[in-house]
Amino acid sequence: MPTHHQVLADFPTSVPDQPELVEVRREGDLVWLTINRPEVMNCLSFPTLRRFRTLLAELAEDLSIRCILIAGAGDKAFCAGADLKERKSMPMDLVPEFVKNIRGLMDDVEAMPQPTVAVVGGFAFGGGTELMLACDLRVAARTARFGLTETSLAIIPGAGGTQRLPRLIGKSRAKDLILTGRRLEAPEAETMGLVNRVAEPAALEDAAREVANAIAANGPVAVRAAKAAVDGGSELPQREGLELEARCYERTLSTSDRLEALAAFSEKRKPVFEGK
Repeated sequence: MPTHHQVLADFPTSVPDQPELVEVRREGDLVWLTINRPEVMNCLSFPTLRRFRTLLAELAEDLSIRCILIAGAGDKAFCAGADLKERKSMPMDLVPEFVKNIRGLMDDVEAMPQPTVAVVGGFAFGGGTELMLACDLRVAARTARFGLTETSLAIIPGAGGTQRLPRLIGKSRAKDLILTGRRLEAPEAETMGLVNRVAEPAALEDAAREVANAIAANGPVAVRAAKAAVDGGSELPQREGLELEARCYERTLSTSDRLEALAAFSEKRKPVFEGK
């Protein structure tokens, strides 16, 4: 995970810092990050990427945070991907930097030590779908729509979509969506495993919060270790994956949380975990 200063070094000095583009809200053990550009369907401009990546680098250092929820402002869009209006007028020498940073955002999200939950309240096309793919879990409104639509613009998904989607739903289904640019609705997305939970629009935040609180109620060191074991081992041969699992398990053995869990079980009460 890049540090705050490493992230800033990835951006041209001409890209301004605009804190209002991504809002931060803490709720106890949880943090909400909300892309705040509803007037342009929460698309990702250069300044938005800078703000988003900087926040992630800072939050990665705060292990008192047990889960991060990522959302888009308003009810029309989670994220519409890259800001094509900005891109159209962007000097050609800056385009590679933009592509590098939109890829970097997805990598940053995936690499967060804390679990991440995409809260999809509207459509998520192109980079919006790639952003939710980079999250650990996805909770969507029943009215949400998804799609890697880049081939309709004569490009391909370039921020991880061609790699993360087949690993999540299988190669054949991923090719169906990517090669046709087909858009799908939340119930179908849930059936194929693209989305973990579907809720009515008015109940979306509560549904996502329920998932996040269920994560936060568990031992924080164990949750981070389990995430690392799954992410690091799922593409390895099974023997190597099992060895990684063993190393991740070892990280939990010396924690006071493990002793607290045993004591709570013995005393028939809920454990109080401190992340130590």
